Amino acid sequence: MRTPGHDLELTAGFLFTEGIISTRAELSALESSNPNTVAAVIANTGVSPLDLQRNFFSASSCGICGKATIESVRVRGIKPVNSAFQIESEVLCSLPQRLRESQPVFGRTGGLHAAAIFNAAGEMLVLREDIGRHNAVDKVIGWTLLNDRIPLSNFVLMVSGRGGFEIAQKALVAGVPVLASVSAPSSLAVQIAREFGMTMVGFLRGRRFVAYSTPLRVTGKGEHEDHEG
Repeated sequence: MRTPGHDLELTAGFLFTEGIISTRAELSALESSNPNTVAAVIANTGVSPLDLQRNFFSASSCGICGKATIESVRVRGIKPVNSAFQIESEVLCSLPQRLRESQPVFGRTGGLHAAAIFNAAGEMLVLREDIGRHNAVDKVIGWTLLNDRIPLSNFVLMVSGRGGFEIAQKALVAGVPVLASVSAPSSLAVQIAREFGMTMVGFLRGRRFVAYSTPLRVTGKGEHEDHEG
């Protein structure tokens, strides 16, 4: 279940964030033959879909969900994210409004999630909307993969809704050092962010936010709480 549009990005992002491919080169071909079908040809990566041990279900609130334990991420060999990246608190606080202003479908319907990639200056690299917030994340990461922008070592991933475990693990795979959301993260998302050194920001609204992990990446003055530890 997804919002039609940018389906090649959605597929590429999903294959990448779920570990079926690890580089753009492993995606030999990608094409859409009709509005609801995408055909992907994958190079011999040595990874069998049966080895991923995923149980999928579809729901409009989250897209496709699965991997429910941190151990499933540890075994993938994901590296800690860029420790040198920093972003000013003033810039961070401006991201929700920039996200909202760039959501045309939400503006008409009020019913879609969004995900966007920003640099340290608050400049937007890409934004995608989808009824499933995980799908929106896969679309933006898929765009960066197809445009050879992975890893996202110097960027922030901003999402509407809450920062759940699935979104956190997708951000880590893409090398994102800061994950920000307008709502609360899950406890499992915070745990994985702390383990891999990713800055997890929640309740990013107006001029306030809560930093749940690695708060020193956010510099400057701002009304924020540190919930690390």
